[in-house]
Amino acid sequence: MPDHYHWSGGREAILRFGPAHGPVVMAILPLFEEANRTRAFAVTILRDLAARGIAGALPDLPGQGESLLPTEQTDLAKLRAGVAAAAASLDRPVFSFAIRSGALLDGEAVLAGRYHLSPMAGADLRRELVRARQAAAREAGEAFDPASLDHASEPVELAGNRIAPALLAALTDAVPSTQAVRTVRLDSDARPADAKLAGSPLWRRAEPDNDPDFAARIADDIAQWIATCAS
Repeated sequence: MPDHYHWSGGREAILRFGPAHGPVVMAILPLFEEANRTRAFAVTILRDLAARGIAGALPDLPGQGESLLPTEQTDLAKLRAGVAAAAASLDRPVFSFAIRSGALLDGEAVLAGRYHLSPMAGADLRRELVRARQAAAREAGEAFDPASLDHASEPVELAGNRIAPALLAALTDAVPSTQAVRTVRLDSDARPADAKLAGSPLWRRAEPDNDPDFAARIADDIAQWIATCAS
C-alpha cells in the first residue's frame, strides 16, 4: 500500500506490506545504482514476510528513489534522518533490513533490531564509486585524478550519479551500526557473519534482477530472528 512519511526536509513515499499490527521490517536499499538492482529483491522479501504475518515497509530516502530532492543535494545526515523519520512514522516496533551500503543509514533510528545483509563500510563504497569513474574515464580517453575529489566544491559525477562532496567526505569514516545487529553474508563471502546463506550477489548484476529462492531464505531467517528477539 502506498503511503508517505515526513522528515525535516519534506515528504517521502513509503510502501507498506502485510498486517497493520505487530512488528514491521523496514527495508533499506543500498545507495545509488545498487538500489535499482536490488529493489525487486527487497520487495519480494517483504512480500514473503507479509505471507508469514510480518509487516514490511520500503521507504524512499531523501535524494534516492523517487524522492523530489535531487541526488546531488543529499548527504549522509539527510539519509540517516530519513531512515529515522520513516521508522518513527510506523509507530510500531521496527526492525531494519539493510542491504550493502544501506547498513550505513540505520544507526540513528530507534529500532528493535538491525538485520544487515552483506554490509559494507563507507570507505569501500567510495572506492567502488571511484573505480567505476576511473574505468569510465579510461574508456572515454579522459583524464581523472581521484585526488581531485578531496578538493571538490561542486557535485561530482561518479557511476552515473552526481554526488555532493559532503557525502563523499562522510563516507570515508562511515561504518554500520553494531547495536542489536544480525549480520548475514553470502556463503561465498569469507568475512565473519552471524549466518551465511546461499544466494546471488544481485547488487553486482549489470541490470536489475531477482532471486526468489534467496529472498525466501532471507525471509525465513528474518522471521526466525524476530521470533528470537521477541522471546
